[in-house]
Amino acid sequence: MLRKKIYLVRHGQTDFNLRGVVQGSGIDAPINERGLAQAKAFFEAYQHVNFDQIYHTALIRTKQSIEQFIQRGIPTGVLPELNEISWGEYEGTPMTPQENEYYKHMLHQWQLGNLDYAIAGGESPNQVAVRMRRGIENILKGPGETILVCMHGRAMRIFLSLIFNYDLRYMDQFEHSNLCLYLIEQVGEETFVLRKGNDRAHLIGL
Repeated sequence: MLRKKIYLVRHGQTDFNLRGVVQGSGIDAPINERGLAQAKAFFEAYQHVNFDQIYHTALIRTKQSIEQFIQRGIPTGVLPELNEISWGEYEGTPMTPQENEYYKHMLHQWQLGNLDYAIAGGESPNQVAVRMRRGIENILKGPGETILVCMHGRAMRIFLSLIFNYDLRYMDQFEHSNLCLYLIEQVGEETFVLRKGNDRAHLIGL
């Protein structure tokens, strides 16, 4: 089996990110002008990497964020399994102080190990992990060695926890920002090492 080197990035900024509006799998928002600049900066910094395969989620903001690589004709697949968590009834809602308190309550529940807890109408971490494992399996069993993956913030935390076999209670240790990079290298059949985490060196000056 080919050992993978995975360049995992979060999508560029959207207007929902900018305005502090809850944005999950049910919000298919495009990246904004700043997001396009972030995408361009990432491309310019990593255009020398010979990617064998690209994956993005079913949401437009991830495809737009790596569009310049896709336009090179690199084989590209859509993995809905990597979509952002569903925030249910709270999607499209501004993060008011009241909503922020509810969000902190939810995070506390997860940190306590209540990983079946979900916002009304949304997904729990355990539910996301089920589909995320399928997505990871597709990537690891798929073609190529050097892989570019673009996805979403909370989903990335779950993805990284599963890759490194960490308890989901501690997923928030994986910090992220728009168009940040996590570089993951496979060193054994089920062993991965982190080469870069939440790296934003390519965004300096933006």
